[in-house]
Amino acid sequence: MKIFELGQGTPLVFIPGLQGRWEYTRVTVDALAKCFRVITFSLADEPDAQAPFDAESGFDNYSEHVRNVLDSVGIDRAIVCGVSFGGLVALRFAAHFPHRVLALVLASTPGPGWHLKQRHDMYARWPLVFGPMFVVEAPLRARDELRAALPDASDRRAFSRYILRTLWSAPISLSRMAIRARRIALFDGQADAARVVAPTLVITGEPGLDHVVDVDGSSRYAQLIAGAKYVVLPRTGHQGTLTRPDLFAEEVRGFAQTIGQLGSTSRASAPTTGWVA
Repeated sequence: MKIFELGQGTPLVFIPGLQGRWEYTRVTVDALAKCFRVITFSLADEPDAQAPFDAESGFDNYSEHVRNVLDSVGIDRAIVCGVSFGGLVALRFAAHFPHRVLALVLASTPGPGWHLKQRHDMYARWPLVFGPMFVVEAPLRARDELRAALPDASDRRAFSRYILRTLWSAPISLSRMAIRARRIALFDGQADAARVVAPTLVITGEPGLDHVVDVDGSSRYAQLIAGAKYVVLPRTGHQGTLTRPDLFAEEVRGFAQTIGQLGSTSRASAPTTGWVA
């Protein structure tokens, strides 16, 4: 398996979103690594992950991958944080491996019953045909959010350059993204949420700025998971972990501190940087 670590302190597993590649969340990893030992990776069905994957097992593949990653780096328990599609992976892991989870963080995670819009379902059925349309639409969907999160035009241009550089260095697969998107409708988020016993932080953007998932649906996890805390990242939508990574990291740090999981656990303080096998 291919695993990337950065930082020191309490271990935090960071699971990327629908694009599947951890590199798209590098700014978030960097921000979290100021307070945590961050362990991240590409999703199991990405060739870059170098992990086993059985399509018939659905989301269980991803949660098994998280377990294998923890075993590989010698960590018994960690904070598990997932963004968007990665939030569903984190939720499944917390539901099925509760003894491995110090705390759960769900960021802009599709809520129970989420499904693709009719147009996007068509894109997902024929990604090689309609994928370019999805790519063209993406900046338009994010336009309002980027203006709110990054009022300075130079900051927006820098963010766009960051995304373009990542696309060049870590190409995405529209076909794999489409398969993942269609898997979401098969995910029983309500059932998994009922099994979570770890302290949980649910984070969303503002309802009027997230044009990818329904914020009302995402925030439902705060009601479905006993004792969960809910936070809205101001001036963000679906991309808040990328556009305001330091604010996101501060919310996670404050939550970990509140529940007594900042700077704790055995082997937590081992400094780590870069790739590990």
